[in-house]
Amino acid sequence: MVRQELAVSLYREEYLSFGKARELAGLSKAEFHRLLGERGVERHYTEEDLALDVEYARE
Repeated sequence: MVRQELAVSLYREEYLSFGKARELAGLSKAEFHRLLGERGVERHYTEEDLALDVEYARE
């Protein structure tokens, strides 16, 4: 539980990416998304992230 709270805090303050925070919390993607939602934490998704996703989808 402490690791999850630490992961949420570090993600909220943008010290960790979603993936790294999720790993620290020991949760799946869906579980970490749910935890962020429960804590009212907005997801960080930049234009650079979008460009990478679009590029990946085209491959």
